[in-house]
Amino acid sequence: MGGGPLKLGPAHLLFVVAAALEVGGDAVIRGGLRAGRPALIAAGFVVLGSYGVAVNKIPLDFSKLLGVYVGVFAVVSVLTGKLAFGDRVPWSTWLGLGVILLGSAIIQLGAE
Repeated sequence: MGGGPLKLGPAHLLFVVAAALEVGGDAVIRGGLRAGRPALIAAGFVVLGSYGVAVNKIPLDFSKLLGVYVGVFAVVSVLTGKLAFGDRVPWSTWLGLGVILLGSAIIQLGAE
């Protein structure tokens, strides 16, 4: 996953899995806080910890890893809000998402 053309592989799948775990863990914690259910909050902590393990299995330098991951996380977050929670996503969010993805591409494809 260095410079050059983007090649999809296991690391890319791990990015998506990690983002889903992070967004899911946050959603579980949010639900637990709103419902006053400590067990859900604890479950959210476990899911968030799983995100940390998944994202750190990706063989990249830490700064590059998290720089690229931010883009994947942003996409999964916006789509989860829209599709799972029915959020109305304004054009400014889509524009900001584009800026984030441009930054992530620069980080991923930039010089080593």
